[in-house]
Amino acid sequence: MRILFIHPNYHSGGAEIAGNWPPAWVAYLSGALKAAGFDDIHFLDAMTNHLDEPAMRAKLAEIRPDVVGVTAITPSIYVAEAILKTAEEVVPDALRLLGGVHATFMYKQVLTEAPWVDVIVRGEGEEIVVALMRALVEGRWPESRAQIKGLAWREGDAIVASPAAPTVKDFDAVVPDWSILEWAKYIYVPLGVRVAIPNMARGCPFTCSFCSQWKFWRDYRIRDPKKVVDEIEALVRDHQVGFFILADEEPTINRKAFVAFCEELIARGLPDKVKWGINTRVTDIMRDKDLLPLYRKAGLVHVSLGTEAAAQLKLDLFNKETTVAQNKEAIRLLRQADIFTEAQFIVGLDNETPETLEETYRMAWDWQPDLANWSMYTPWPYTPLYDELKDKVEVFDFSRYNFVTPIMKPAAMERGELLDRVMANYRRFYMKKALFHYPWRGTGFRRRYLLGCLKAFLKAGVQRTFYDLGKVGYWGPQTKDRLAFDFAAVDAPVAADPRDWEAAAERAARKRERQAALRAQGKARGAARLAMADAPAAGGARQMAEGAAPPRLR
Repeated sequence: MRILFIHPNYHSGGAEIAGNWPPAWVAYLSGALKAAGFDDIHFLDAMTNHLDEPAMRAKLAEIRPDVVGVTAITPSIYVAEAILKTAEEVVPDALRLLGGVHATFMYKQVLTEAPWVDVIVRGEGEEIVVALMRALVEGRWPESRAQIKGLAWREGDAIVASPAAPTVKDFDAVVPDWSILEWAKYIYVPLGVRVAIPNMARGCPFTCSFCSQWKFWRDYRIRDPKKVVDEIEALVRDHQVGFFILADEEPTINRKAFVAFCEELIARGLPDKVKWGINTRVTDIMRDKDLLPLYRKAGLVHVSLGTEAAAQLKLDLFNKETTVAQNKEAIRLLRQADIFTEAQFIVGLDNETPETLEETYRMAWDWQPDLANWSMYTPWPYTPLYDELKDKVEVFDFSRYNFVTPIMKPAAMERGELLDRVMANYRRFYMKKALFHYPWRGTGFRRRYLLGCLKAFLKAGVQRTFYDLGKVGYWGPQTKDRLAFDFAAVDAPVAADPRDWEAAAERAARKRERQAALRAQGKARGAARLAMADAPAAGGARQMAEGAAPPRLR
């Protein structure tokens, strides 16, 4: 049986400015399938290779797969659906399946607008896809699909979903097949070396209201640090990888495991061959301030911090549980340890004003990270913050849900002005960095890395790919009133369906709520007992008779 995986050709001018990123999902699925005996697996990276519809049609005709599998994040969902429509026309007998975070939560929407999708894989796919392929090759498909957990499909006019599959418990047993990728095409621009995105853990115990990852992965699971280093050593040896970014939401959550990971890298001499970066929380940097020299010795050179907002009010809205003062201190500590810092700001909510955007610029310059990014708030339709703000969301064209397009219109600003002021922040920050910091601060690796980052920004600017500027027609402040966002006329989405979907972080949050309620109940009972002890006997008897004792927590 021949299986073809395809990564959609979608571009938005965000993270792509730093290079082409290898689609790790296909390596993990291919590894699981090959371990189960399926070895006729092909992959088309339509994004990296810029494959248009005619080229996709030709590739499908050439490969003639029995199964076509596509993934999609929210902004690439329409491209993914179109690929499977083309597959229906070119290889009509092939099974067409779709996975990824958007389809997982929005399967009703997807199967309504794209009925040619045969089946949706909900959640992490390694075990689900293996079970699906076995049913297919054994002739049990589609009759047995209801017995496979983690699927959704159409039955006539009805949309049906089997119960959510359990998460992959033995994460160490998942061995990705990195050989399926065209490694020469995945280059990290700042250093000019090949880049990889391995996993040390899946999931996150925190519940940031704008994020979907903790909901998608559900449980937090971490691999044996030595096995992760085995994988990185193989990536360096077999595929000449010179830089990697851990795909984890926050790899420093488990400090003991992260320290063991760093020590193992050092013991094998890998920091001389490969550098790396992570995304993490400000609070972890504060906690690990004495360990930062060890992290740098292990090859960690780039930390992206979710500082998120300059105004503390926004931090509270996002459930970040950090303060502005902590953000500044974490950046100082990283700079002291010679680790490059990238501060991430979220802008474009309903209460955004020219003054708050100016505040984020001044704060970024005061903090002095090496890099700063201003990302448009993008209301993923399956996140808690979307439920709070959905009445203010006017655009339902998911292709523009890409962190660079102003989806929400602030009450006090037009979208064009919002984009223009964000661009003004970028211009001022990086112009001053380019003139007074990058060429003159530090020598050797530090200077080379900073100039490489500047090169990436300049390249994206010249090619008009940065921040989708070429698509919307932005050429500077003089064009802010005539930008062409070209939002498609799309109806409000069908609501996400998480009824059988529960994240460990949600269970933990409810447990904390119960514990807080019990503590409050205990205090209330204690206060009642004290009041009864101080009250006259007749009054106390009357209160008890009238049922004045605190009610039980249900």
